[in-house]
Amino acid sequence: MVSFLAASSAPTPLYATYQAEWGFTPITTTVVFGVYAIAVLSGLLVLGKLSDHVGRRPVLIAAIVAQAAAMLLFSSATGVGELLTARVVQGLSTGAALGAVGAAMMDLDRARGTLANAFTPGLGTATGSLVSGFVVQYLPAPSHTIYLGLLAVFAVQAVAVALIDETVTRAPGAWTSLVPEIALPRRVRGPVLAAAPVVFAVWALAGFYGSLGPSLVRGLVGSTSAVYGGLGLFVLAIVAATSVLALRRAEARTVMYTGIGALVAGVALTLLAIGSGTPWLFFVGTAVSGLGFGSGFQGGIRTVLPLTEPHESSGVLSLLFVVSYLGMGVPSVAAGALVVHGGGLVATSEEYGAVVIALALLALAALLLRGRPQAAAGVLVASGGTGRRAPVAAAEQPERVA
Repeated sequence: MVSFLAASSAPTPLYATYQAEWGFTPITTTVVFGVYAIAVLSGLLVLGKLSDHVGRRPVLIAAIVAQAAAMLLFSSATGVGELLTARVVQGLSTGAALGAVGAAMMDLDRARGTLANAFTPGLGTATGSLVSGFVVQYLPAPSHTIYLGLLAVFAVQAVAVALIDETVTRAPGAWTSLVPEIALPRRVRGPVLAAAPVVFAVWALAGFYGSLGPSLVRGLVGSTSAVYGGLGLFVLAIVAATSVLALRRAEARTVMYTGIGALVAGVALTLLAIGSGTPWLFFVGTAVSGLGFGSGFQGGIRTVLPLTEPHESSGVLSLLFVVSYLGMGVPSVAAGALVVHGGGLVATSEEYGAVVIALALLALAALLLRGRPQAAAGVLVASGGTGRRAPVAAAEQPERVA
């Protein structure tokens, strides 16, 4: 999961290079970013449940092969068309992998798997953006080197996945599982509704730093360095990953409230920094926002996933990632259009930040209205710390949601 999400953020510091070489506008950058999110959504909706039927290993190996092909497409790209194609292949493979690898971690250990599903997205995103920035800045052929390095990582991982044991028993219905619908167990419907607004809001923030962040940081610090292009996303993501570990023993609801409060405060500080042109305040605001990202996403994961049975994990996890990538993709594409046809980069950033704050407050209202969701900690304690649940009652069988 770390390597897939690192690969997804690796192009971020290169967008300025592509823009200079190929002469496209800022809206193209956000379209490229948004196309990836749409492709991930498609992969999640069509392939998200496949590993419940054919096994985790076959889906992961196929996804790794497709991701390796995307790295080759990136490294040989000579224009926007090839870049978009690479992003589509990358997004589809990432969507297929996220549900399978996340469910596999839950199969191995439900408590640790839940934590890993919340921790690894931030770590992967941070690693990809920072390492890519240094490669672009200091190594030769930057638009090739980072992708070829990732290609080597995926080759090693394909061999490793082929050697591990399968964690689920194959079940019929593989072709039926490709129909884009989510199996939402009745008992997790309420927790999902409570978590979804928080998850959407925090990933909308990630979309802001992934699409507009590089240009903002370079403008604030007065530098064209590729390292600065990935630094904002790195700070956001590494603080998010750290907060997951720091708050792993807190109650899920407390973690979600912490995430919402930090999200509002962090975005407010970031907007103040943009308006005043203060670089250090921008990074302070980014760090506080990172706390909001990590806490909000972890709270959502821990509220929902421990309530699922093993054969439901990949489908429900895919649903959470669908919400995540909708939050990341849709607002960022709209922001790209506003940069070109609206008030420019600074004004659009301020409007985007205001929307994220509004989403966070909407998430808070949804939590308060729904009352206390069943938290992961309660499930683990009730099951003796093993994360195992009693058999599902007939009334709790999954309900198909188109």
